[in-house]
Amino acid sequence: MRIGLLTEGGYPYVSGDAGLWCDRLVRGLGQHEFDLYALSRTERQEDRGWVRLPPQVGRVRTAPLWTAHDDGVVYGRRARRRFAETYGELVAAVCGGPRAASPETPGDPADHTDTEADRFANALYGLAELARDEGGLAGALRSESAVRVLELACRAPGALRTARTARVPDLLTVAAHIERTLRPLSLDWYEDDALGSADLCHATAGGAAALPGLLARHFLGVPLLATEYGVHLRAHYLAAATLEEGPVVRALLAAFHGRLATEVYRAAALITPGNAHARRWQERCGADRAKLRTVHPGMEAARFADVGEGVRGSRSADPGTLVWVGRVEPAKDLISLLHSFAEIRKAEPGTRLRIVGAPAEDPDAVTYLTHCKALAAQLFPDEAEGVHAVGDNPVSFEEIGGPEIPSLAEAYACGAVVVLSSVVEGFPVSLVEAMLCGRATVSTDVGAVVEVIGGTGLVVPPRNPRALAEACVALLRDPERRERLGAAARARALELFTVEQNITAFHGIYLEIVSHSPVRRLVVDDEGEPLPFGVPAEAHVPGCWTETRFTTERRPRWAEGAPVRATVPPPVPVSVGEGA
Repeated sequence: MRIGLLTEGGYPYVSGDAGLWCDRLVRGLGQHEFDLYALSRTERQEDRGWVRLPPQVGRVRTAPLWTAHDDGVVYGRRARRRFAETYGELVAAVCGGPRAASPETPGDPADHTDTEADRFANALYGLAELARDEGGLAGALRSESAVRVLELACRAPGALRTARTARVPDLLTVAAHIERTLRPLSLDWYEDDALGSADLCHATAGGAAALPGLLARHFLGVPLLATEYGVHLRAHYLAAATLEEGPVVRALLAAFHGRLATEVYRAAALITPGNAHARRWQERCGADRAKLRTVHPGMEAARFADVGEGVRGSRSADPGTLVWVGRVEPAKDLISLLHSFAEIRKAEPGTRLRIVGAPAEDPDAVTYLTHCKALAAQLFPDEAEGVHAVGDNPVSFEEIGGPEIPSLAEAYACGAVVVLSSVVEGFPVSLVEAMLCGRATVSTDVGAVVEVIGGTGLVVPPRNPRALAEACVALLRDPERRERLGAAARARALELFTVEQNITAFHGIYLEIVSHSPVRRLVVDDEGEPLPFGVPAEAHVPGCWTETRFTTERRPRWAEGAPVRATVPPPVPVSVGEGA
């Protein structure tokens, strides 16, 4: 079958989200054909190029989200009126917000929520149809008319209380964000020779990445599979909390992304969260529980086999060393880890802490790393064995790829206990890597940590340095317990979190969706009449089962173009002994 893989800021670009997972998925499903439809986030990402693509990738089509080219489309009066009405419905559904039943507006509040969801969806597809009919939507979304329509929606009766206080700068910010998110509506991907030729659209994230899948389903009837290893709406909430935008902007954008997430979940044939934590978020956003299939991310276990199996030549763990591995950022809460290590040093004076991270490129990450180094120097002055010896700090900050830690597996191998101190976490990849290495772990109870650990490690509350210190000391003093937990952790990781498990799950999901999807192609006979049952059921199964050619059902039926002739299957030979 042919899969239309939809990405945003990731595969096939060298740098981006979920790129490694997508590459493993495509390479692991060599029996299928993949077409990539990628949205880029920055110019730098495009300049860095693509990864080497496997032969099962048929074509790649890209579009930027970081810039909007002037499409040169000038709307006439009728089109402008149509845009104002449709866009007005969209932003009215955003500004309306949830309302409770009252004597003036009786009824179940859930009914109102469903009505607003329908209103948002109808307006979204209406804008897509306008873009298709007029040749683009970018200019209209950036026009003064869009801002005026948004202002009217904010001032309308029943609008969110916060929205009624919106000022012009707030309206401009919200309108610009909506325009950026809706840029996929103006793409030329929704034709028979593009997404129309796919048997299934697989969106690797929510938000803008899923929009082409929604339109392919609306215009062409292509089923949609939505995968979220990090829930897009949750990521938006977390990002908004760190921005300097006012409450009006945050409220309106949260409502917009909430409506979009609800429509993605409602339209998708199946939804695959990466863990139970993401699954709960999706259910709260309106996802039907019957559509949810949890598929854990797959890790490449072979790269950690030498450490996990204790192969001779791999670095042995230092029984007095704690290791932290990850991307340095405030959400990892290294500040609490350093304060916790101060408590650990009081109980076990010879303990060391190695903080291992990838090279920091983001300015905020560099600033945070500098702050952590300064705190470590303040909490732990250089220690020396004698008066004339050179001091050494028990906390070291290292990068993967250096002479001491040439590989990721070596980072986990150098310590007896791996620590995760995050305050925000989705699926803890570093925790799974430590489990594959057979290491005992101490983690904070955030995100999917408990689901991943499953009783093979110690879990403590976040932002609690004392509890973190007590758990680490307990494992440092009990080598037999460390060994038991490490062996159990590796067994659990090999059972649940490998690449093979992930690929097998998606292969079954692809077949399930296609087998339940209506046939979107018509077959005609020699006279040009529709041929009932012209598409055999086994045509959905990978393999050369039939030579029947298809024509899509997008435009006015079989009257357009040359008819597609049905292929008469050869007679099936009957062997002797098969009774009549």
